[in-house]
Amino acid sequence: MYRWICRRMNILVLAPTLVAMIVVYYGFVAITIWISLTRSAAVPNFTIVGGYQYAKLFNNDRWHVAYTNLFIFGPLLIGCSLLIGLVLAVLIDRDVRGETLFRTIFLYPYALSQIVTGLAWQWILNPAYGIEKLVHDLGFASFKFDWLINSNRAIYTLVIAGTWQATGLVMALFLAGLRGIDGELWKAARVDGIPLFQIYLRIILPMLRPVFLTAIVLLSLSVIRCFDLVVALTQGGPGFASDLPSRFMFDYTFRRDQLGMGAASAVVMMTTVLVIVIPYLYTEVKHKA
Repeated sequence: MYRWICRRMNILVLAPTLVAMIVVYYGFVAITIWISLTRSAAVPNFTIVGGYQYAKLFNNDRWHVAYTNLFIFGPLLIGCSLLIGLVLAVLIDRDVRGETLFRTIFLYPYALSQIVTGLAWQWILNPAYGIEKLVHDLGFASFKFDWLINSNRAIYTLVIAGTWQATGLVMALFLAGLRGIDGELWKAARVDGIPLFQIYLRIILPMLRPVFLTAIVLLSLSVIRCFDLVVALTQGGPGFASDLPSRFMFDYTFRRDQLGMGAASAVVMMTTVLVIVIPYLYTEVKHKA
């Protein structure tokens, strides 16, 4: 008996976590999908009626705005964070003086919660006492920066705040990737007389492909799950012009007592995550094979 336990110790140690994950995570995923196929309102109703909630969801104007915003907010946040993070990593990798200080400064926003980030940028972007008032006080009375209260531009304030917070993480990932490149490669490229820009473009960036993929997946998941930043910065407004699917799901599930529609929106969000993650996993497995 003792030998049997020793041989299977790794299985016995992992079993509670595995069972909890299956029951809690996949169990609740299954229940959410089930509820999305019912007419559940304030209380769950487990009688399946098909795609009734999905039809309501895709006929809901607010959902259209929220889901459209996802494809504005997501690419802009990911693109800006990748570009700025890569540039910062390249600059810091050039052995600048005070590297530790710069790394700390750039990485610090990522350590803040999205609530703190949202509240800070709400103050900065508020026309009454933020950037607009500061520029007015400097004598430029015609300057206008009212994105926070402009329904056509409010979504871009989320991009600004989100990029500010996420760039530090991207910088750290790229910096680790750059530090992992063999120094002999740099020496060989310089001996061959290759310009620095060409070294990065043709040699270094292709080698950082796994870092790019990891950063894109992490940022994409953050975009889909983004809730606190919306609540703290814009409250989804003006109206619901800056709404995102995560806030839509929360409002309809917990404030409007429409469990079915909230579950349907959660399933659509989960499907979006799978569309992002599965190609990444396939690419990684194929690359390693």
